[in-house]
This record gives sequence, C-alpha cells and structure tokens, in this order.
Amino acid sequence: MLTGTEVKSLRLGKAQITESYASPEKGELWLINAHIPEYLQANRFNHEEKRPRKLLVSRKQLAHLDQEVSRAGNTIVPLKLFFNDRGRAKVLIGPGKGKKNYDKRETERNRDWNHDKSRIMKEGGRG
Repeated sequence: MLTGTEVKSLRLGKAQITESYASPEKGELWLINAHIPEYLQANRFNHEEKRPRKLLVSRKQLAHLDQEVSRAGNTIVPLKLFFNDRGRAKVLIGPGKGKKNYDKRETERNRDWNHDKSRIMKEGGRG
C-alpha cells in the first residue's frame, strides 16, 4: 500500500521498477526494491524511497504466484506500473525466470556487436 506522497511522486512519472521484484511472505505479497523518489513539496512528511511495499492480491492469486516461485529459478517481477481508470496506482506482475550464464554471454556479445556496428556506420564504413 502506498502513502500519499508516494502516489503524488508516481503521478510525476519518475518511479523505477527495473531492479525490483515481488516476494510472498507470511501470506502477503511485498514489492521489494522499487524506487519511488521523494515528493519535493512534502518536506518532513516524505516517504522512504526504497521501502518494501505491500501489494494487494487475492488469496487465490497469491497461492498461484507462490506456487510459481517455488519452482526452481522463478521469481515474481513487476512488468508495468500505471494508473487505472479510477485513478488508482496498479502494478502488473508476472512470473519470470533468471538468465543462464550462456544467455548472459550472448546478450553481452550482441550488445558489443551493436556498439561496434554503430561506430563503423558513424565513421562511414572506413576501417
């Protein structure tokens, strides 16, 4: 659940959920490591930027997500942070699987090739 200053800060569009994940603990779902910057006009009533935030889900959804996490290598990842038609802040979450080492090497290889390719194109093909 969010505080008022967190909602106001979200409306400014500066939140980051890139390094965050959700964790089921003691029958509740918590969003961990999501960065919502401080709301500048709130002075002393501000919130912590990276505090754990409780997500409201039904028992059925929580049981399903908990089952997904119990499988090896799976985690719950926030995919999208948005406001619905009624103006409530929502987080779209889903199960995700971590990359293997060979996948990471391939990603790094592609990133390096794209960097070299853009450098070559910038130089006009002269090498």
